[in-house]
Amino acid sequence: MCGIIGYIGDKPVVPVLIEGLRRLEYRGYDSAGIALAGDGLEIRRSAGKLARLEEVIAAQPVDGDYGLGHTRWATHGRPTEENAHPHRDCTGRIVVVHNGIIENYLDLKHELEADGHLFQTETDTEVIAHLVEREMRDDGLECAVRRALVAVKGLFGLVLLSADDPQKLVAVRNGPPILVGLGDQEFFVASDVPAILSHTRNVVFLGDQEVAVITRAGVEFTDFDGAAVQTTTQRITWDPVMAEKAGYKHFMLKEIFEQPWAVQETVLGRASLESGQVFLGELEIPEERLRAVERIVLLACGTSWHAALVGKFVIERLTGVPVEVDYGSEYRYRDPVVTAATLAVVVTQSGETADTLAALREAHRKGAVSIAICNVVGSMATREADATVYTHAGPEIGVASTKAFTSQLVAFHLLALYLAQVQETLPPDAARAHLEDLNHLPRLLEQTLRCDEVIRTVARRFHAHRNFLYLGRGINYPIALEGALKLKEISYIHAEGYPAGEMKHGPLALIEEGLP
Repeated sequence: MCGIIGYIGDKPVVPVLIEGLRRLEYRGYDSAGIALAGDGLEIRRSAGKLARLEEVIAAQPVDGDYGLGHTRWATHGRPTEENAHPHRDCTGRIVVVHNGIIENYLDLKHELEADGHLFQTETDTEVIAHLVEREMRDDGLECAVRRALVAVKGLFGLVLLSADDPQKLVAVRNGPPILVGLGDQEFFVASDVPAILSHTRNVVFLGDQEVAVITRAGVEFTDFDGAAVQTTTQRITWDPVMAEKAGYKHFMLKEIFEQPWAVQETVLGRASLESGQVFLGELEIPEERLRAVERIVLLACGTSWHAALVGKFVIERLTGVPVEVDYGSEYRYRDPVVTAATLAVVVTQSGETADTLAALREAHRKGAVSIAICNVVGSMATREADATVYTHAGPEIGVASTKAFTSQLVAFHLLALYLAQVQETLPPDAARAHLEDLNHLPRLLEQTLRCDEVIRTVARRFHAHRNFLYLGRGINYPIALEGALKLKEISYIHAEGYPAGEMKHGPLALIEEGLP
């Protein structure tokens, strides 16, 4: 959940880095820091919020031609100033910021200490700086980074700079997302789009095991072996103001009230009420291939898994094709039955969920054709799947999904209607009725959101309870699961979702008077 920002250009560097980190605050963090290079190399760090880092910078001003910044959520090492990123090597001439986990960092640390390296922190990240120091030659920072990574096991997104190879940032992706922003004679690197959106809309998303070498002259993209890779520049279409709170107290509250708009955007241009047809032009899979589908597997995690459970109901009802739903995190740990007649649909808001991507690769390995339901253009899932249905819900900054979930439900309905259309399992009149329902949905959502005072009254009535039970039957069972998840995520209150008919098979034993 760490945030990363880097910049090379003519603007004052500190404001760019601080603004970028502030736009990544939604990811959660317990410390922050920046490193700037130019005539020298200086680091400023602090535990706590960005305001504290700004106080440190005000007391000890720092300047430079380029730099990088980081917000940390502690995994290895306590949330202290010493453990905050960026981290240095022994010489103090190489710095690194990191998102992810180095699985073999203890072995590497012991090896490096035996070679005489001195560690200053409790983090796994610091081993990267020392490994790169050990591998530095005369062939540049990027070559040292590639050699260093041979020894590293784990998932990581990295950005490094070296005072001995000036005016250069090296970004690395092996799991956690890293993107490069292409500006007007300036370049950015970040872990998420909001960090750079006020400066540029043109971005390149790094693929796994790819390296970006960023200088004032441009950006070079390679794999871990140094071979050039082809990239595609994506144009971010949503406005920077969409990544701001716009007067709401929380991003989540704002995104709850954006649901009518998000649903409308998901449907827009994809359906004809007159003909009852659905148009998914982005599905670049031949219709004959979709007609040959005999089995569908839906792969997702968390909230997206609940959306997939709803998708199962809708797809089976409209197409008659059997559907199963798997956790992305579990799929590859069994031997799933997959044939060329299997359609795998992966569901991920970000397009970067590691377990879901691993499940997609397993389905591909076994010969399935694939579709991604995703919100982020250019993300890993959209590049690896054979086709994508975008939800167009705009940025979802809140950690607990809201409008993205609603948009996924609508996307599943559109996909089910399209598959039924291709397989000729639904009469046009019936399809038209479904589309009319979707067309009314934004208005119904707005009516529901106007009941916020009623919702407050209910919340006040039950706020003291520490256990909740959510019940649902049929297509509403996944909604019960999602409701329970939301209460746990947001309120830290225990909640369970159950099929209504299963209450008599165990859960009734735990019911007590007054349980909501």
